[in-house]
Amino acid sequence: MAAENDIVLIHFENQPLAFARIEEILPDKKKDWYHVRLLVLQLPLQTVTWILKDLYINGQEFTMNGKKMRLEKIMAPRIESPPSKDITNKGAANSPIDSPKGTIISLSDRKPGTKTTPK
Repeated sequence: MAAENDIVLIHFENQPLAFARIEEILPDKKKDWYHVRLLVLQLPLQTVTWILKDLYINGQEFTMNGKKMRLEKIMAPRIESPPSKDITNKGAANSPIDSPKGTIISLSDRKPGTKTTPK
């Protein structure tokens, strides 16, 4: 079940419409119904509160004013970790981090309006 702080994709008439973050889920007086407050992630930002069954929060299609709606919980894509390097960095000469041409520029030392050119 989608929970508070989860990101969901709102589908309208079988088309993705907008992303939203679930801000709050509070029980309604009717069993298995909830007040779901969503922060719609589009400009301008707005919050809406929908009264939904737990099945609808879990992704089952429902209708709103006769229009098909669905919430789809979004999972962040997995980030593949880079292959581990041994301490000697053998074979890593092509790595931009280890390149002798690389220059480190400290952004905190820059003064506004100055340009930094690599040495």
